[in-house]
Amino acid sequence: MGRSPFQVLIFPYLHKSDEILFAIFQRGKEGYWQGIAGGGEDTETPLQAAQRESWEEAGISSECKFVSLDSLTTMPVEHVVGGFLWGEDKYVIPEYSFGVELQERHLQLSHEHSQYNWVNYDAASKMLKWDSNKNAIWELNKRITKDSDKNWALN
Repeated sequence: MGRSPFQVLIFPYLHKSDEILFAIFQRGKEGYWQGIAGGGEDTETPLQAAQRESWEEAGISSECKFVSLDSLTTMPVEHVVGGFLWGEDKYVIPEYSFGVELQERHLQLSHEHSQYNWVNYDAASKMLKWDSNKNAIWELNKRITKDSDKNWALN
């Protein structure tokens, strides 16, 4: 499969009564906390890549309710793939953010992560390393709390 020039970031969440919990993942070797993250492949759309990455990294079915977020950042290609994979003029690639609503806490970790934790927004925002993750989880938390009566899922 060919690597597409974009990244995806996904935060699984549980919304039960007045409690909202987010799953965050500890990166195996590096030890920092983040959402599920990965790159697009071949002709995948960002949503398709988010669904595939969620399955590969946490065992989350594509049948779950995925939410597209407005949060968007760009990332240096050298930090993502180590070099100028898409040509000398492609310096940064976009990272699209998603939430995915789950009904249970159990996740199946891939080798990329050493553990995961279900935490509230305040704890997640303190634990996450990357600003893009903090921004995306802020937006997701606001959408859930502000728009809980609206249907804004993609599937």
